[in-house]
Amino acid sequence: MGDWELPPELEADAPPEERGADGRDDVRLLTARRVPGAAPVVTHHAFRELPDLLQPGDVLVVNTSATLPAALDGRITETGEPVVVHFSTRRGESEWVVELRSPDGHGSTRQRHHDGSLVTVRVTGGARLTLLSRVGDRAGGSSRLWRACFGAAEPLAYLARYGRAIRYAYTSADRPLAAYQTVFAEPVATAGAGSAEMPSAARPFTAELVTRLVSRGVLVVPITLHTGVASVESHEPPYAEWFDVPEATARVVNNARAAGSHVIAVGTTAVRALESAVDTEGTDDTVRARSGWTELVITPERGVRAVDGLLTGFHEPRASHLMMLEAVGGRPLLDRSYAEALREGYLWHEFGDLHLILAR
Repeated sequence: MGDWELPPELEADAPPEERGADGRDDVRLLTARRVPGAAPVVTHHAFRELPDLLQPGDVLVVNTSATLPAALDGRITETGEPVVVHFSTRRGESEWVVELRSPDGHGSTRQRHHDGSLVTVRVTGGARLTLLSRVGDRAGGSSRLWRACFGAAEPLAYLARYGRAIRYAYTSADRPLAAYQTVFAEPVATAGAGSAEMPSAARPFTAELVTRLVSRGVLVVPITLHTGVASVESHEPPYAEWFDVPEATARVVNNARAAGSHVIAVGTTAVRALESAVDTEGTDDTVRARSGWTELVITPERGVRAVDGLLTGFHEPRASHLMMLEAVGGRPLLDRSYAEALREGYLWHEFGDLHLILAR
């Protein structure tokens, strides 16, 4: 894809329904198909045309994780410095993986470079957060994420009362949590968990569109993967995330692949979950019912074994997710589709347009 920069005017700063569009599904869809022995074929559609682009027997795998109000304001007890805590991943009853960021004065945040000292943070509502240790260093070192003890008795209820959805500087304002939930999101149990950031590839789906897909003969099956916080500045690969692939989903995926139908992951989270459920021994590509923590990073060298299609948003230059897209569709397809998206003015980020990659 070369070295390129995303023009600011292509950053979707608000949901389509706030931009004068007629609902969540009123976004654009760029479809890129890999053709053996020929150049990839790229076509342009409205997202509402998705049922017409798929065949009976094709499978869409969707993430049912709900988005948490995972951002809390606070102050470092030792210095009084204002910070915004992003609650990334729940690892125990009171233990979380968190990121401390600095408010930018516009309601969003900027990356905060921490010197490695342990601190405590008093967050809105009075609860205390104590940093325990830095999460495993990546190449070059990283202090972005920390293990922390959160002193609230009911952490998810506390976030629901005092927290808000995580947002970054390219968005125009804070929004109700409902703007960050997908039609597939399951309610968050008090003792359970959810996603720090929305599994955004599914945001344009509506109940009406799902009904049309099912009527078309497209199967829609669930997985769960609780997303952590993005690395919007450093583009680090994802850290460990909890996933679950149910037995029924594994069965549908395996049957579809045996029949020659497409298995299309809705979002990079669905790819990570499915690929983490493939038998890792030998060359058996069967998807198994599986749950647990995954640290799988999908690269072109590793490839994909469970999916042959991906519905996703458009990712920033140098984003680690681009490696996964290349693993699914190949570099020529990615080069062509991103050049088309830039030329045709597609919109990026969680409120933007969609990209359908079909590898067969």
